[in-house]
Amino acid sequence: MNLTIITFAVVLINIPFGYWRANVKKFSLQWFLSVHIPVPFIIFLRIIGHIGFAFYTYIFLVAAFFTGQQLGSYLRKKNLSISSTVDDGTKTPEKTQGR
Repeated sequence: MNLTIITFAVVLINIPFGYWRANVKKFSLQWFLSVHIPVPFIIFLRIIGHIGFAFYTYIFLVAAFFTGQQLGSYLRKKNLSISSTVDDGTKTPEKTQGR
């Protein structure tokens, strides 16, 4: 595997973890886990992809890591905003003013 494929894989791996991270308290145990659980998978990809640990690979993979985390967070926030605007068919009684 080359660096481009591994970079895209890192983005894809981090999307669900960013989605998870967006809904937990910052610096909590869940936040810590959502940031650090993907790291062994990325190291595994480096090893099986034979890209090694050269400095230039860190630039691409760290950027991909944060891009995936941010994309997951964005999707979570977008999903929440969409679900809060969906009409579930229930009507709330409107208040009448002085009637």
